[in-house]
Amino acid sequence: MKIAFYTLGCKVNQNETGALMQLFCENGFSLAAPTEEADVYVVNSCTVTSGGDKKSRQWLRRAKRQNPEAVTVLTGCYPQAFPEEAAGATEADVITGSKNRAHLLDDVLQFLQTRERIVDIAPHQQKDLFEELPMEALAGHTRAFMKIEDGCNRRCAYCVIPRARGNVRSRQEENVLKELAILSKAGYREVVFSGINLSSYGQDIQSSLWHIVQRASQIDGIERIRLGSLEPDLLDDYCIQQLAAVPELCPQFHLSLQSGCTATLRRMRRVYTTDEYRSVVQKLRKAFPSATFTTDIIVGFPGETDAEFAETIAFVHEIGFLKVHVFSYSRRFGTPAYDMPNQIDESIKAERNHILQKEADSVRRRIIEERKGQSVDVLLEKPVAKDRYTGYTKEYIPVLIHAPGHKQGEIVCAQLGSFDGERCLAIPLD
Repeated sequence: MKIAFYTLGCKVNQNETGALMQLFCENGFSLAAPTEEADVYVVNSCTVTSGGDKKSRQWLRRAKRQNPEAVTVLTGCYPQAFPEEAAGATEADVITGSKNRAHLLDDVLQFLQTRERIVDIAPHQQKDLFEELPMEALAGHTRAFMKIEDGCNRRCAYCVIPRARGNVRSRQEENVLKELAILSKAGYREVVFSGINLSSYGQDIQSSLWHIVQRASQIDGIERIRLGSLEPDLLDDYCIQQLAAVPELCPQFHLSLQSGCTATLRRMRRVYTTDEYRSVVQKLRKAFPSATFTTDIIVGFPGETDAEFAETIAFVHEIGFLKVHVFSYSRRFGTPAYDMPNQIDESIKAERNHILQKEADSVRRRIIEERKGQSVDVLLEKPVAKDRYTGYTKEYIPVLIHAPGHKQGEIVCAQLGSFDGERCLAIPLD
């Protein structure tokens, strides 16, 4: 049978989709081509914004129109956070949440036998452990993406993710290392650790993020370790010191910001100020001289004034982010921010989103152009023509390189050239 997947949201969702693909393919299914009709359609949903919920249901309706006899599946964060609402999604034959992912196969097989609708959303419990899923097949990837943490213990005013993902659960170190060894033997040189609150890794298993990074660096063949989104307040001096002792760690840090204004951060119930954020950046730059920083920012949070928005723009220029993901605030029922006064008009949110993204893009160009002439290591990721590849440096600078004699997945020393607005041209130095 043919199966198709549609994934919304973060790297964790993408990683879990890869695991589900492998699970189904190991049990008699095959992946449908993009233009091919499927027998089963699975949407792995994201519920960070209400727009994600809408996209999930639209895709399922489109799948039903394409093949009325197909099995349609809604899974992931949307049903987990809003089970009653998701259960009313008549466009889905099978509905599951973000817990017990492996059971999705049994639910689909059961529906194929009975044709009776299944709603199987298991609530999160305090005693839940990290759910082991089959290793992602990683087809077409030159970097290995590995989920090592799930859940979040924080309660930011705007965020519904704790409802969707439960409390912090860390993957056992030995399981991480065992999978890394397999990936290394398969030829992967870079691994990307991901999690819902990656900085909290180890809190429940007497470990820590820096400790698993150090152990991962000892796996033969692993030349790069990259980290997903991090909470700045959880990167204390000792953690930074221990991370800096790992030469394999990529000096690119995705430090969650959300606003460049302390007053806005307080309303968001974030646990740091802009001064504290700035201090962490300075410490990381001292420990990692070539460090780059990426982040997420929400515009239009309730009560955000023009002056507060201006502070965020100024902070983006000050820090010098390599890349900023800008989001317009989305009201999520059940969060404290949903009922906050001074909600911002959607047109103002859209305008601020456009303005901030434009400013962030100008900062990105400046940061990349300042590195022209530097020697860097480039992971050759996607062949685009004969001997030409796209790739990324350890600092996450996108590169286009002509590298005769090399192949996809290799790491090549190169010199950065001009930036065309999308990628930096690079010349091999070997």
